[in-house]
Amino acid sequence: MTVTLAIVGAGARGASYARIAVSEGLATVTAVADPDPARRQAFAEEFGLPEANVFQDWSELAARPRLADAAVVATPDRFHADPAVALADLGYALLLEKPMAPSEADARRIVEAAVRNDILLGVCHVLRYTAYSVKLKQLISEGRIGDIVSIEHLEPVGWWHQAHSYVRGQWAVEARSSSMLLGLGHLVGRPVERVSSFGGLHHFRPENKPAGAGDRCVSCPVERTCVYSAVRIYERFLGDPVYEQWPLGVVTDDVSAAGLHTALAEGPYGACVYAGHNDVVDHQVVNLEYEGGITASFTMTAFTALDFRKTRIFGTRGSLEGDGRRITLHDFLTDTQQTFDLDPDGGASAADGHGGADTELLRAFIAAVASGDRSLVGSGPYETLESHLVVWAAERARRDGTVVRMEPVPS
Repeated sequence: MTVTLAIVGAGARGASYARIAVSEGLATVTAVADPDPARRQAFAEEFGLPEANVFQDWSELAARPRLADAAVVATPDRFHADPAVALADLGYALLLEKPMAPSEADARRIVEAAVRNDILLGVCHVLRYTAYSVKLKQLISEGRIGDIVSIEHLEPVGWWHQAHSYVRGQWAVEARSSSMLLGLGHLVGRPVERVSSFGGLHHFRPENKPAGAGDRCVSCPVERTCVYSAVRIYERFLGDPVYEQWPLGVVTDDVSAAGLHTALAEGPYGACVYAGHNDVVDHQVVNLEYEGGITASFTMTAFTALDFRKTRIFGTRGSLEGDGRRITLHDFLTDTQQTFDLDPDGGASAADGHGGADTELLRAFIAAVASGDRSLVGSGPYETLESHLVVWAAERARRDGTVVRMEPVPS
C-alpha cells in the first residue's frame, strides 16, 4: 500500500520529515496545517497539495474526514497534545515530534487517546534508529558483555547549538517548551526505580555579559571576540544547502546575506545570549537506579562541539564504548577488543538528519503503518510515557535536591 501523510506543523522538522518520506518513496503527503501563511503556501506548492487540503490550523484538519493514513505532529512542544488527541480520535496513526508533551498530564492524554483508539503512536526518538544504536542494542541482547551493571552517557549538545536552540530559540524558556533533558533523550530493558539530578544555568546569564557588550550582535562593539556571536555562528552556513534548511531556515525565510542581517537585527536569533530571556539549564547530571540495582549516569553539557552521544556500558563479561560512529567491545574472557565501524550518514545535527536517523525513523514508522507491525517503531505508548516520566522525575530531583522514587507504569 502507498502510505499517505498529513503534516501538522510545517516548520523545520515537519517539512524535513515530509521531504524524507517523499524523496525516499516511502509515502505521499496529502494535507498540511500550519498557522504561518508563507510557510503553509510554500509547503503546499512543494508537495503539490490542493487548496482544499491546506489548513491554517490543525482543528480545521480534524474537522474533516480522515485525509491520510498517518499524521506527523511537529508543532511546538506545548501544542502537541490537542492535535494528537483529536487526530487519534479520527483514527490517524501518529508520528509525534519529541518530546511527547512538556507536562505529564498532556503526555498521559496522548497515551490514553492512542490506546483508546488502538492507533500506532510513534515518538521521534530518532537516535534509536541509527545503525549505531541498533548495533549497540544487538550486542547487549546477544549477551556479549554479560549482564549490564552500569552505564555512563554524555550528551554533547554543542556550544553554538545551545545558543541557537536553548538560549535564543524556541526551547529557551521551559514554561513555553520543555525541560532541556526532555528535549534530548532503552538499553537496560528494566524500569527505573530511583532518580537524582544536579545542574542548572551556569553561563548564559546577565552577570556574565562581557564588558561593553550591546544587546544585538550585529551592532555589538565586542562581537568579534564573543564565542556566541550570532553573526559568526550563522554567516558560516550561508551557501550551504543543508545548513540553509537548518539552522538558517529557522532564523529567516530569506537565507541571503541581506536576509540574515535583517533577521539578526530584528529577530530573536540576533539577541545577546546574556540578555536573560532564557531559563533552560546549560549543564545537568542525572543518576538513575534501575530494577535490580543497575545504575546509569547521564551528563548533558552545552560546552562541547555538537557531536554524537558518547556511551560506555559496563557488563559482567565485557564492556562497550561508543561515540556514534564506532563501538569497541572489550571481551573479558579473551581480554581482546573488537571494533565495529558504523559510518553514519552525515553529522549529529538536525541539518544532517541526525546521522541518517531521521530517514531510518521514517522508514520504520511508515513500514509499521503499511504492515500493521507496531513493533517496528521500537517503543509503545506506555514505554514512551515511562521515559518521559523519568525525565520529569529528574527535574523534580534537581529542583528540590531530593531522590525521587518512580511509580510503576502500566504496560
